[in-house]
Amino acid sequence: MPRVAVIGGRLHAVKYARALDVDVVLVHEPGRYEPDFAEHCERIVHAPVTDPAAVLEVLAPLHRARPLDRVLCTTDLGTVPAAEVAEALGVPHTPAAAARTIKNKAAVRETLARHGIDRVAHRLVRDRREAAGFVESVGRAVLKPVDGSGSADVHIVTGTLEAELAWKAMDAAGYREAVAEEYLDGPLATVEAFSVDGQHATLGLTDETINDHLVEIGITAPPRVVGPHEATMRELTVRLLDAIGVTDGPSHTEFVVTRDGPRLMETHNRMAGLGIPEVVRRAYGVDANLLFLGAPLGLVDLPAGPPAPRGGAALRVFTPTPGRVTAIEGLDELAAEGVAVRRVAPGSPVFGFPGLFEELAEAEVGVVFPMHVGDTAVPVRTGWDIRMGLVVASGADAAQAVQRCERVLDTVRWRTA
Repeated sequence: MPRVAVIGGRLHAVKYARALDVDVVLVHEPGRYEPDFAEHCERIVHAPVTDPAAVLEVLAPLHRARPLDRVLCTTDLGTVPAAEVAEALGVPHTPAAAARTIKNKAAVRETLARHGIDRVAHRLVRDRREAAGFVESVGRAVLKPVDGSGSADVHIVTGTLEAELAWKAMDAAGYREAVAEEYLDGPLATVEAFSVDGQHATLGLTDETINDHLVEIGITAPPRVVGPHEATMRELTVRLLDAIGVTDGPSHTEFVVTRDGPRLMETHNRMAGLGIPEVVRRAYGVDANLLFLGAPLGLVDLPAGPPAPRGGAALRVFTPTPGRVTAIEGLDELAAEGVAVRRVAPGSPVFGFPGLFEELAEAEVGVVFPMHVGDTAVPVRTGWDIRMGLVVASGADAAQAVQRCERVLDTVRWRTA
């Protein structure tokens, strides 16, 4: 029986372990994972998932007793530790050097420029003068943490004064360097991909709706903004994965679709967040969770070519007025319309939305509500603030899926104080 280690992550990543007849050793931190993991895993061992030495310490004796075939990870924080542990154990994986490059946004830009792929003006800056100088040279720009995630501490600036103020805010947040990039104007779209032994398969494409804080609050597939650029985006994704040295596992690449065509914004060697894999599964019929466990072991084949959409799918986030929740109205109306509503029991820990809407996979329209009266709705300034709930829907096409999501958003009435 194949055996893999999974470092961190959520329950959805191991949901097919029993169906594929794969033994999973989960490495996680106490109290930070769903109890249901025990049903899908051979065993669970504890270690800080961002500490490769600690992870290696708990996995090495298990590997000696019965070798692991792969070391897998779905989360941003665990990609580098997973690669380093895999190298130490002699297990196939994306090289640690490539994983470290992806975690450094400036290094990604430099690597792509060196290979002649999508040259975007950029500079690694370490003080306000350097930030202001870059903005003065390019005009409108983006400043963001070199190793940031969750859209946290990202600033769009125009002019040197705004650049200095943005650097001051980043310095106060503890950052000592940032990457400054030319501003790319246009809607956002993503390409999800999966790689095995250097072979890359691009899966589904989506478009992203963002709020004023640049946080994704909506996902739609197939994308409405890509137009004639789909083949170019798939080709660019494969080229950049090869240039960086990614050989194995999921990847999530974000583009800005400018009037001159798609330009790379960021890439990650992990599964996408905010339920993008579920939206892609609904729209394209490709299940990233099945590939995650099955493809590296040869139990599931990668798609032979780019999958065609079989319908539409969309996801939207609830963003009520911040404050203490005094009422959530309209749920009975949703139920009467056939919407599947998943409520999280009061006081239960919420480990991540992907696990919560797994049981809604067969529902045409499903809603997840982790919030209750007395809880606090927060402003959505980073990806970590998306905690008020979401709706996911299928449709005959993207337009119908979006319409179904918007109908739910309009029906639910939040009262906050």
